[in-house]
Amino acid sequence: MSALYPHFCRKMQELAPAGRWFVAFSGGLDSTVLLALCARLAAEQGRALTALHVHHGLQAAADAWPAHCAAVASALGVPCRTLSVQVALGPRISLEAAAREARYRALAAELAPGDALLTGHHKDDQAETLLLALKRGAGVAGLAAMPASRPLGAGVQLRPLLDCARSQLEAHAREAGLSWVEDPSNADNRFDRNFLRNEILPRLQAHWPSFMDTLSRSAELCAEQLALACELAEQDLPGLLTAGGGLSVAGLARLSPARRGNALRHWLQGRGIHCSRAQLTALWRELAQARPDATPRLQLGSKEIRRYQGALYLPEPGPAPIPLPALQAGTWLDCGAGRIRLEWVETGAELAAGLDPARLQLAFAVPGLRARPQGRAGSRPLKKLWQEYAIPPWQRERIPLLLDGDRLVAAAGLFICQEYASPPDRPGWRLQWQPRDGEAR
Repeated sequence: MSALYPHFCRKMQELAPAGRWFVAFSGGLDSTVLLALCARLAAEQGRALTALHVHHGLQAAADAWPAHCAAVASALGVPCRTLSVQVALGPRISLEAAAREARYRALAAELAPGDALLTGHHKDDQAETLLLALKRGAGVAGLAAMPASRPLGAGVQLRPLLDCARSQLEAHAREAGLSWVEDPSNADNRFDRNFLRNEILPRLQAHWPSFMDTLSRSAELCAEQLALACELAEQDLPGLLTAGGGLSVAGLARLSPARRGNALRHWLQGRGIHCSRAQLTALWRELAQARPDATPRLQLGSKEIRRYQGALYLPEPGPAPIPLPALQAGTWLDCGAGRIRLEWVETGAELAAGLDPARLQLAFAVPGLRARPQGRAGSRPLKKLWQEYAIPPWQRERIPLLLDGDRLVAAAGLFICQEYASPPDRPGWRLQWQPRDGEAR
């Protein structure tokens, strides 16, 4: 009998998914074997298991696959659902990439916290992924290829067959009498992955029989190096972050070029930006090293990176600020950029007791204002105060300004004006400000 099932059980024990199990079920060999293995283990453990078939609508042959998948899943005692997706093509996006993006978006939407999506990727797939990464000139992150586990939506994606060869899966399927569909597009060598699978890898493996194992080991070593690079970045970044959430240029300059690039790449990836080496070099030369009095910016995809007062920032768009013509004491009021409340307190007040909340209004980006923050010797134009408080220009128009007529009472989250400030330990008003995530505090 095939040794695949005991191996699968060991891998699932290592990966330890806690919630429901879902299998991405295309109906092909790999996912059919995976579903059969999962069905057996789920029955033994009393686990909830569902097969998910994604219908892309890209070829006529695929129209019959949902019915095939439903029949195979039913024979295994597993419920099966079909998810229909629209594949959106764009400039410089291949059909393979667009279909993959649509597929994973639909599958991720099915996962609740703790759920696991199992996919049938195997050692041959890993070899193809590594070679494609080499073709692109990828770094260690690309050469790490596919991990056995990764976050996906609210859950995780697991690849329990990643260290098994496709030949092992096919032998198991034939021994178990499983039936599967063959995707006609797999024979089309215009697709890079098919070209590798059909033309290149068989010749390499014929010449070097252990070639797949060697590539798999290289991917594992690259994954280890990637983990070390991430750990190093997580050690470096706390010391580089400024109070305003920027990344210190001077701090970055003190690092070696390799370590600096690693920290920058990790910071960007944490904000959803994956950039090339050329883009990272342009960021450092054109943005970080621009002349001190410049306000440079660099567009990376849909995101814009900016520099202000010696730090790099990645402004996040947020809801438009909403002026409020009146405030109601004791009530949280939504002003788009956050919410604000005036609360009466017996001690620890910030605003003087004599202030009438009914006279107050909330505004944004009011030109010509001057202010004397509490404890300061004199008033200054608000524009100068923004510079002193190191408020980047793109955040200034989103800071709530509490006004009494045409006089500034407070800049929420920053300062109270001296003439409206409460004496120490007296009753009065407390100004509470809760910004939206990513807004200035």
